[in-house]
Amino acid sequence: MKNLFLILFMTITVTISGQTQAEMNKQAGDSYRKVDQTLNEIYKKILVEYKTDTAFIRNLKSSQRIWITFRDAELKMKYPDREPGYYGSIQPVCVFNYLEKLTQDRINTLKEWLDKANSGDGCGGSIKF
Repeated sequence: MKNLFLILFMTITVTISGQTQAEMNKQAGDSYRKVDQTLNEIYKKILVEYKTDTAFIRNLKSSQRIWITFRDAELKMKYPDREPGYYGSIQPVCVFNYLEKLTQDRINTLKEWLDKANSGDGCGGSIKF
């Protein structure tokens, strides 16, 4: 009976052990890349949906380039270049999480042009309805 408890304890301990830092980094990176892929898909759908509105497409492309510059600047502001190890081993997770948040915010903004959330709204601007 005592051996049974020991085996059970060891099995539970091995099963519920935490992730390594490398595993957490990979998981955070994969999660960010998935959200970034979603952003790219939405951007491409908007390009197709609004292809006849050349002024809008020109401004969308400009806006997206500026947003990328903004995203990168926000990241540098949050995590300025410092000596290696300054933010600790958790930094890659934090960086990916912040990039994911910024990217999700951009997705929410761009989805208006696909969801037509402002359909019929006098202030909907270039959003088709």
